[in-house]
Amino acid sequence: MDATAIPRQSFFERYFGGHPKELLIALLAIGGIAAYLVMKFALGLPQATADYALWAVLIFGGAPLVWDLAKHVLRFEFGADLLAGISIVTAVLLGEYLAGSIVVLMLSGGETLEAYAVHRASSALEALAARSPTHAYLKTDDGLVETPVDDIKVGDLLVVRPHDICPVDGTVEEGYGTMDESYLTGEPYDMSKAPGSSVLSGAVNGESALVVRASKRAVDSRYAQIMAVMKESEQRRPRIRRLGDQLGAAYTPVAVTIALVAWLVSGDPIRFLAVLVVATPCPLLIAIPVAIVGSISVAARRSVIIKDPTVLEQVDNCHALIFDKTGTLTYGKPTLTDTHLAPGMSRDRVLGFAASMERYSKHPLATALVDAAKAAGVPTEHPERISEKPGHGLVGSVHGCEVEVTGRSHLKARGLDADLPPPTESGLECVVLVDGKYAATFRFHDEPREGTRPFIEHLREKHHFEHVMLVSGDRESEVKYLARKVGITEVLAEQSPEQKLEIVRQVLEEGKLIFVGDGTNDAPALMQATVGIAMGQGSDVTGEAAGAVILEASLRRVDEFFHVAQRMRRIALQSAIGGMALSGIGMGFAAFGVLTPVMGAVAQEIIDVFAVLNALRAAFPPRKLTDY
Repeated sequence: MDATAIPRQSFFERYFGGHPKELLIALLAIGGIAAYLVMKFALGLPQATADYALWAVLIFGGAPLVWDLAKHVLRFEFGADLLAGISIVTAVLLGEYLAGSIVVLMLSGGETLEAYAVHRASSALEALAARSPTHAYLKTDDGLVETPVDDIKVGDLLVVRPHDICPVDGTVEEGYGTMDESYLTGEPYDMSKAPGSSVLSGAVNGESALVVRASKRAVDSRYAQIMAVMKESEQRRPRIRRLGDQLGAAYTPVAVTIALVAWLVSGDPIRFLAVLVVATPCPLLIAIPVAIVGSISVAARRSVIIKDPTVLEQVDNCHALIFDKTGTLTYGKPTLTDTHLAPGMSRDRVLGFAASMERYSKHPLATALVDAAKAAGVPTEHPERISEKPGHGLVGSVHGCEVEVTGRSHLKARGLDADLPPPTESGLECVVLVDGKYAATFRFHDEPREGTRPFIEHLREKHHFEHVMLVSGDRESEVKYLARKVGITEVLAEQSPEQKLEIVRQVLEEGKLIFVGDGTNDAPALMQATVGIAMGQGSDVTGEAAGAVILEASLRRVDEFFHVAQRMRRIALQSAIGGMALSGIGMGFAAFGVLTPVMGAVAQEIIDVFAVLNALRAAFPPRKLTDY
């Protein structure tokens, strides 16, 4: 079977995670209540016979729901659905089977919506494990032997083929090339590799095969350590108390007290049931999930995938916002930002020479130079001659001129560095010689995304974040360079995944926080944060660890997500509190005997209609969802 094939999922698996119990109970309740009404009013059957349909609902639907609620109570977990459970039990004891069946429908219907909203496709640990190679190519006297990664020993020689993931930590023995280590370090540049260079497990090899000597076993390598951190983070992730449970915790004891007082004063236990039926918090059980589902739809139309609906409830409560650097606030690739020219040299001429050479190079900066020439409208030509000595740069002939693209250290060794500008603290650079003379120095940075500074500046004023931090695994000079450009003052650089995770935990001690990142090195922090936001589609691991994924890597989309979440919470609170207020009026009528349990259930359904109609507003967004 093809390992990349996606197995077909049933309807239940796709939308309810393979656990359709709540949906089946809801369908059973609808069928049972309909059958009761037909038998009693259309067919004129005796009450005892019609009650069989309701007994089916209560036994096969109500009993499992009450059992689940009882287990929560034993764990001292009291949510918004506790009143519904008490109502079902009381209805059975008092023979009010229709009222009890209606409550079963209300409870299972709300839980069905919740299951639809909450279901996630897979876990972050599964995605991380899927990315990890299971086999490696061992170099022996008899050739290459495919062997399980777990069997690799320290000192073994391995061949890492082009575009393969490095299976263990080690040192390059043969070959020249590049590796993408951004999953761990956050560096946006492919790192050059030559004999003696160290390599990290999990890094993606470039265009050239490398022979690597293992310095650690797979179980001890850097990638395995990240998996261990992820597992710990998942186990220690704080449980978020849902909005409905918060409101229900205050509402439930008030409703039970009113019901008990009505029973004690009147001496009629039916009034106790009537009050509880009216009090059944369907605005919490149904209206809030409706608002969540509507908001998930709005977010999806803006290229934001909500994987964990809890994040929609929590954004407005977060006091701190932590950003990763590479690929989050920046584009994640080097861009030509500065040019230092020798006297008498033309930028377009030197850039054209360099880009003409770099078209045939695998150097990490080659693409940046070619892109810069295209952006400037500088034409490139085919070199008459070109060679690339690993680790020394390019040498060739373009339009009759000898051109060399190399590094500062090679010019110093040849005594040609007198005209070079002072070395830069951040970014990367390359030096161009034309006909043996210094011509130019090109400098590159990973530049911030368009609109980053105004986005950062509006966060405190418009979204009331007390702390806006930049936490990156990149070099300190690079991180500070970006921080100055975008206006962030709280900066931490050269942070490992473990250190990022610890920073998140420290900030969580002061309150809730949002973490925005894009790489595998961000996954533990994304999972631990109150709200984790993954930028782009570069890493399956990051996408699974986060609660929301911004498919179109744009800070404007992040701001739209904030507004969708804030609007959802506002509408959900209006629906829930408004519905509970109407239920409070109904409880008063029920307490004085004006409403019977069945009439109370009907009244509650009318209240539900108003609450749900208001909650549906979340699916129809305003014209503008940003404020910067």
